[in-house]
Amino acid sequence: MNDRVDKLVIFLAKRDGIDKLVKTFQYVSKLVNWKVEATHPDISKRFKQWEVASGLSRKAFRTGRFLTGFNGLRRNPGSTQTLRLLAVLSNAGEMVYFFFDHFLWLSRIGTLDANLAKKMSYISAFGEAVGYVFFIIADFILLKEGLKEEKQLRSSEGKEKSEENEKVIQRIRNDRIMRLMAVAANVADLIIALAEIEPNPLCNHTISLGISGLVSAWAGWYRNWPS
Repeated sequence: MNDRVDKLVIFLAKRDGIDKLVKTFQYVSKLVNWKVEATHPDISKRFKQWEVASGLSRKAFRTGRFLTGFNGLRRNPGSTQTLRLLAVLSNAGEMVYFFFDHFLWLSRIGTLDANLAKKMSYISAFGEAVGYVFFIIADFILLKEGLKEEKQLRSSEGKEKSEENEKVIQRIRNDRIMRLMAVAANVADLIIALAEIEPNPLCNHTISLGISGLVSAWAGWYRNWPS
C-alpha cells in the first residue's frame, strides 16, 4: 500500500503525470456531459464546465513545453539516418503544436482576440497531427527492429549466452510494451487532431473523442508510472 502511495506521489510530481490526470478528468467529464445532456441538463452543464476548465488548465500547465522538442533531439537523435529524419520531423510537428497552443489558450481566456482561437487551433492541431504521424512511423520501425533482434537472440545457443540473452530479450520486451503504449496514445491523439483539422462525423463524435482522450491519457499514465 505504501509503495503504491509513494509511486502516486512520484507520478503526480511529474508535469506529464499531472497532465494525464487532468486529461482523464477532461474526457471523463466530456463523456458524462454527453450521456446526461438530454436527461439532466443541470448536471450536464456542470460536467461541461469541468471539461472546459480541465482543457484550459492543461494548456496553461504546458507553457514552455515546446522547448522539450529540442531536448528530445539532443538526447535521442536516432541511431540511423531514417530515424534521425523522423525524429526531426516528429519533434518539429510537436513543437509547432505546443507553441501555437499557447496562443490558443490566451485567445480562449480573453487575453488575445477571441477570433484568433480558430486559426490557432487549426495550426496547433496540424502540427500535432504531423508530429504524431512521424512518431508512429518511428515507433513501428523500432518495434520491427526489436522483434528482429529478439529472434536472433532466440536462435543463439549456449547456456551462458542464453542467460545473458534472456536479460536483453526482457529489455526488448519492456521497450516494446512502452512503444505500443506510445503508438496507442499517438493514434488516439491523432484522431483528436484530425477532428479539429477536418471535422467529420466519425472523429468528431463525442464517443470517438472521449474514448480517444482516455486511451491517450491512460497510455501516458502507464508510460509515466514509476517502475
